Amino acid sequence: MKFSLTNHAAIALAGLVLCGSSVASSAVDRPKPVRVLLITGGCCHDYDIQKDVLKKGLDERANVVVDQIHSRDKSPKPPLAILGMPDYAKGYDVVIHDECAAGISDEKTVLAVLKPHLDGIPAVNLHCAMHSYRIGNPNDPVALGTAHGLWFEYLGLQSSSHGPQEPIVISFTNVNSSVGKGLSGWTTINEELYNNVHVFATARPVAYGAQIVKQKDGNSKTNKSVVAWINKYGPKQTKVFSTTIGHNTATVADARYLDLVTQGVLWATSHLRRDGTPTTGYGPQETTPKPTKK
Repeated sequence: MKFSLTNHAAIALAGLVLCGSSVASSAVDRPKPVRVLLITGGCCHDYDIQKDVLKKGLDERANVVVDQIHSRDKSPKPPLAILGMPDYAKGYDVVIHDECAAGISDEKTVLAVLKPHLDGIPAVNLHCAMHSYRIGNPNDPVALGTAHGLWFEYLGLQSSSHGPQEPIVISFTNVNSSVGKGLSGWTTINEELYNNVHVFATARPVAYGAQIVKQKDGNSKTNKSVVAWINKYGPKQTKVFSTTIGHNTATVADARYLDLVTQGVLWATSHLRRDGTPTTGYGPQETTPKPTKK
């Protein structure tokens, strides 16, 4: 049987329709991605590189779209575009605070940074975000409801300083949250262990870190701190995940670190199962395997 040009066109068109339907169906089946706002910049870290390492790592591990607000300013008072803009997180599902802004201490400014989270937008805080937006002496005890306690209450943990850069042995509790489930502890490269001045009652530890530090007398001391935790913040019980790990770019690029941060993002946005796996449609993008050559 001979096919006319019209027959061939009709068959081709039908194939395109079927292909298009398959693609459309696939797009419909995969839920809308988590919209992530990643904020970076400020003192003491290579944010110019780390911001892209984080974005790539999250893109590979979860169904997310990551937008960035970045300042190349290296001071403790980076002119971040979010400052003074209480609606900066409008339209986003979660904000990742990865800025180092210890010098920004104006109460009105700090309140504006916190406003989206008071309103219920979840958050993830990485490393130096724990030492940002501090009002008053960070070593002084925190009183709830005071300006001094604003940022620490949001985090769920008060930290004021860190030790030397030495390896940190990380171990997961696996009891307080789905964050950390399925992940294995590891020993980092040289990293900074942040101290714990106070852990709030609303916080739940996810991982602890132990670091051996040599003393002036030649002896060694092991310091231990909570290095990852979850918190419920404010009247809306906003989900907040934080980890103090992540000073050096090699650590940020470590697959184990990126797995932890990804779990934190998925937990904060309610897309993490109890066993630590993403809910349907929020894991890595599945790709069709290439046919095997014969």
